[in-house]
Amino acid sequence: MKKFLTVMLSVFALVALLVACGQDEGGADGDGQFSSKMVTDTGGVDDRSFNQSAWEGLEQFGEDFDADVDYIQSGDESDYTPNLNRLAREGTDLTFAIGFLMENDILEVATNNPDQQFAIVDMVVADAAGNLVPNIANITFAEHEGSFLVGVIAGLQTETNTVGFIGGVEGPLIKKFENGFKAGVKSVNPDAEILVQYAESFNDASIGQQIAGNFYSAGADIIYHAAGGTGNGVFTEAINRARNDENVWVIGVDRDQHEEGEWSGGNVALTSMIKRVDQAVYQVSEMTYNGNYPGGEILEFGLEDEGVGIAPTQDNVTQESLDAVEEWKQRILNGDITVPQTDDEYDDYLNSL
Repeated sequence: MKKFLTVMLSVFALVALLVACGQDEGGADGDGQFSSKMVTDTGGVDDRSFNQSAWEGLEQFGEDFDADVDYIQSGDESDYTPNLNRLAREGTDLTFAIGFLMENDILEVATNNPDQQFAIVDMVVADAAGNLVPNIANITFAEHEGSFLVGVIAGLQTETNTVGFIGGVEGPLIKKFENGFKAGVKSVNPDAEILVQYAESFNDASIGQQIAGNFYSAGADIIYHAAGGTGNGVFTEAINRARNDENVWVIGVDRDQHEEGEWSGGNVALTSMIKRVDQAVYQVSEMTYNGNYPGGEILEFGLEDEGVGIAPTQDNVTQESLDAVEEWKQRILNGDITVPQTDDEYDDYLNSL
């Protein structure tokens, strides 16, 4: 009996050692290397905006934690499900769907692969009963708050009293950008006119350029885009007009797009609304690596934790605007104002001014 107990204690000790080793690896796969990979939307990994920011964060995580990181680029919306399935079959420790357009795809793949861990950026995914899915982490941002701040800059620095907003695909997410921006403009410049149009694409620079051309011709001198790769066309149009001595500006999105506005005679990027997709992807990867995967949770990155804000490049922003941004930022953080997200909330906000 004593010999049997000794053997069993040795087995338990070995099991405990193996479990501890597994925990030290942070849930790594069989070869001992943790893997965190992503599927882009149709904008591509080099969209100089949303997808690129996500990949930069994932690359940094890979370097810092010696993790296996990679991406699959989607050429069409029909690629979303196959690409997510591919990473699931490969046993990826954490698979990111970059963009709200993959809501249905990640729900299907996660449901069919309950032992795999997923995360989606810019969407909260629920099952048919309205319950959060335990193997999907939901990453969201307070885009309306960051958009409000660049709206303050636009409202103060427009010389024509007309500004524009160009969205990608119209929906609740991009409406947050639009309504937050409009509220910021109107808060400091109630008489400003705001032109709004959706391209219905995140990956068509030619449409972005066409809409921007129409807006500038209609008198707008500042355009804020929330359109991913489509927004690259807004920069192209602004640079072309700047070469002809027109005083026009672009407000970028998701990352500091100062480089996109550069041309030989200056820079047409007024500022950008920073949305730290890179930090969100990094942090969720790190949490999962450390055994704290936030599956079935909603994570929101806002002004308070610097998840959104204005770009660090501020060459073209006046001191008056920077002071106003700080003032309005504090009012938001203190709860003195609630930035609108929907059309109805925007209407109510206007009535409160």
